[in-house]
Amino acid sequence: MVFKRLLGSLGMGGLAVDTVLDADAVLPGGALTGQVHLTGGGADFTIEHITLELVARVEVEHDGGESDGTVVFDRFGVGGNFRLAGDERRGIPFSVALPWETPVTELNGHPLWIALGVRTEVSVAGARDKGDLDPLSVRPLPAQDAVLEALGQLGFGFKSADLEYGQIRGTGQELPFYQEIELTPPARYAHQVNEIEVTFLAHPGGMEVVLEADKRGGLFSGGHDAVSRFAVSHSDVGQVNWYAEVDGWVRQLVERRAEYGSHGRHGHGDTHHGGSHSYGHGEHHHDEGQGHRSGPGMGTVIAAGAAGLAVGVVGGMVAAEVVDEVGDFFEGDDEE
Repeated sequence: MVFKRLLGSLGMGGLAVDTVLDADAVLPGGALTGQVHLTGGGADFTIEHITLELVARVEVEHDGGESDGTVVFDRFGVGGNFRLAGDERRGIPFSVALPWETPVTELNGHPLWIALGVRTEVSVAGARDKGDLDPLSVRPLPAQDAVLEALGQLGFGFKSADLEYGQIRGTGQELPFYQEIELTPPARYAHQVNEIEVTFLAHPGGMEVVLEADKRGGLFSGGHDAVSRFAVSHSDVGQVNWYAEVDGWVRQLVERRAEYGSHGRHGHGDTHHGGSHSYGHGEHHHDEGQGHRSGPGMGTVIAAGAAGLAVGVVGGMVAAEVVDEVGDFFEGDDEE
């Protein structure tokens, strides 16, 4: 994807900036490569610096409800301190490492409607222009794929995905927001939970998988949330029976949720019972126990599971409503 913006508002004449990303989709923790193309506009300029910003559209919970906001979650200096002649064209190559917790934007090529972008900032003579946004597409890590494929094979269906501002307490989370992938339960769990939400917190050695079950409430009882956390190594891919492993995670989560539901209290705050925890808005609590691997078995998991999660209406939107520029998601935001 290429964007082009004339920087006349800064007195830069016809200086044009085109940022081109090399790959259609990249991996969390992987290299984002491309070039920033500069074209002189008839006058010489000293380019002081060129900076790439990674931006995300996130949901923020507050007393008045929920609203959307924009977060810059990483910045990279990729060039600067050079003179660009009025008739010169120059390409500035870059290679930067994405944060491991960068959220995924697609499953098996199906968009999740997560708004991520790469924004290019150019500084000339002390003036800055952030330019437009280049959409950033991120595909799951193999370990994330394995968990999602297993959930698909277990009968869970994709419902929606979003980014939530806040911290999941007790985890190694580094970004100021986290991604939730919401799944509808199969028939055997439909009477116990409304949905299950999955959050991946990846790091160089593996990832934490945070599962949240939203319990159905009865006529005289409110719903509850249960959260559990499990550790996965990147080397587990191909070495674990993921169907059995993830099935065990879900069973544990649902069973503990049922136990909590019969003894716990309503409302927000910390409620500890049998290892499950509930939490209030903006802050997750988690199960202290770690998931245990069930050992080698399945090997390579079947891709159809994850594909099944991503088919159909996503977040209340249909394919015909795909936007051409991720900048549309950020329209109206104030400059950082």
